[in-house]
Amino acid sequence: MTTPTSAAATLPNPPRSGFSDPGRLARDLVEAYLAVRTETEVRASPLSAEDQLIQSMPDASPTKWHRAHTTWFFEQFLLGEHCPGYQPFHPDYAFLFNSYYVSAGPRHARHRRSDLTRPGAEEITAYRRYVDAAVVEFFQTADEEVLSRIAPLVEVGLNHEQQHQELILTDILHGFAQNPILPAYDRAWRFPPSTGNRDGWATLNEGIYTIGHGDDSFHFDNEKPAHRVLVGPVKLARNLVTNAEWLAFMQDGGYSAATLWLMDGFAVAGKEEWQAPLYWREVDGQWHVTTLAGLKPIDPTAPVCHVSYYEADAFARWSGKHLPTEMEWEVAARAGELEDAFGIVWQWTRSAYSPYPGYRAAEGALGEYNGKFMVNQLVLRGSSLATPPGHSRVTYRNFFYPHHRWQFSGLRLADYAV
Repeated sequence: MTTPTSAAATLPNPPRSGFSDPGRLARDLVEAYLAVRTETEVRASPLSAEDQLIQSMPDASPTKWHRAHTTWFFEQFLLGEHCPGYQPFHPDYAFLFNSYYVSAGPRHARHRRSDLTRPGAEEITAYRRYVDAAVVEFFQTADEEVLSRIAPLVEVGLNHEQQHQELILTDILHGFAQNPILPAYDRAWRFPPSTGNRDGWATLNEGIYTIGHGDDSFHFDNEKPAHRVLVGPVKLARNLVTNAEWLAFMQDGGYSAATLWLMDGFAVAGKEEWQAPLYWREVDGQWHVTTLAGLKPIDPTAPVCHVSYYEADAFARWSGKHLPTEMEWEVAARAGELEDAFGIVWQWTRSAYSPYPGYRAAEGALGEYNGKFMVNQLVLRGSSLATPPGHSRVTYRNFFYPHHRWQFSGLRLADYAV
């Protein structure tokens, strides 16, 4: 059973006044900052300048843009607002690399990010180094009171960058999958093996349970407040749905059986001509899948990946089951009942992405981070093979539209317990 590790981007509590080592917080900030920033560059390192420009659909972004946007985040919200005298690297970058922060000013259209042949990848590298040097100097020269005050902002920025690290992999895989020669991101990459060793179902008796983030460790605002919910009786599959199970669904006409599908989902599946998960293709009568290592034969025992909510819901109906709610998933995961809950695929739930009771968005521009997206999307739980180490926790709420399937998304089933 996999469990989330402690967040690599989580900082220790700021030292109290008079702490015997007043430089500790500065060193912790520098270490955490550079570790996350380095990981972004590691993930981008196999890619050429041409690779870094591709934007294969409006929902994806070029790697170069991810590298620049995460840098702009620190320049805009940390250096620009808290470091007196800071001079931005370039006056146009705030427009080019803002994403959706309306409060921070106008921005380049999301679906046109691949138009930005300039600045080039090397200039983005220079931009990152410029901002990194300024941030490290700021940490090393600011007094303890300032560092204690901005530490939570830094933590948000680092976790924000870790989200984009995952997107670097999902977006480049989608881009490479459009190329007829199917290039590999990393020939040595392998789908992570399942670590589960228990079959069957985990039963949750009817009861009142507490879900949501309940302490002061790092979390995004959409994970709070902790609150009580009624769950059960229900049982959740301990294991993720596999490729072999999905092949049986396909062979039984699952993609053409309208009675299994939500109306909107069946319309999307027909329009997009879905006959299999994203990246699957038949080669000489055998199913293969485009991966970060290139085209590979389907492993029947591996968890199915790159399916939409619509597909997951149809599969569940075909199985005579349903998808769990996010509340059920969290209760079972907290109890250690779920195999491969983290680190392989995000798992669709049938819960709408909406605010928890008592939710309040943060003040200022960072209040746009999550709250304004709480409509028309579904929650996924867990984490995936692309999630950076340490960026997982049992309360984490990922969210995508029901037709999205370019993420590393899969499912586990639920059933009524009687």
